[in-house]
Amino acid sequence: MQEIKEVIEQRAARLSEGDVKAHLAFAAPEVVQFDLAPPLGRRVDTSDPAPIEQWLATFEAPPQRRVTQLEITVDGDVAFATSYDSMSGRPRGTTDDFTLWFRVTLGLRRIDGRWLVVHEHESVPFLMDGSFLAATDLQP
Repeated sequence: MQEIKEVIEQRAARLSEGDVKAHLAFAAPEVVQFDLAPPLGRRVDTSDPAPIEQWLATFEAPPQRRVTQLEITVDGDVAFATSYDSMSGRPRGTTDDFTLWFRVTLGLRRIDGRWLVVHEHESVPFLMDGSFLAATDLQP
């Protein structure tokens, strides 16, 4: 499990450094992704760093990502991990920093002896009061 923990933490650290290629090196060639931004889901070709590079360019500096309360379950060459992650940054052209907490579930497979992310699901709860607003003020 330590190897998987390192994959997840190093992946987040490389993103926080803005090193997209190193971040993507912890993923399989194709990843099923359900992330915070639309659409509802997609298959991502991890050989193409352009989408993440374009997203990072919308910030003054790479947003800082932190993985907390990480729990990992392993069975053979398959694992899943859950965590509460935070992302902090400043969007380009603004003066206000933000911190957003969200839920993460990762699916990993051991491929050619390396643990790689094959599935990523990120979500933010929404208010059930009829407004359906994202509950972005929650913290673990």
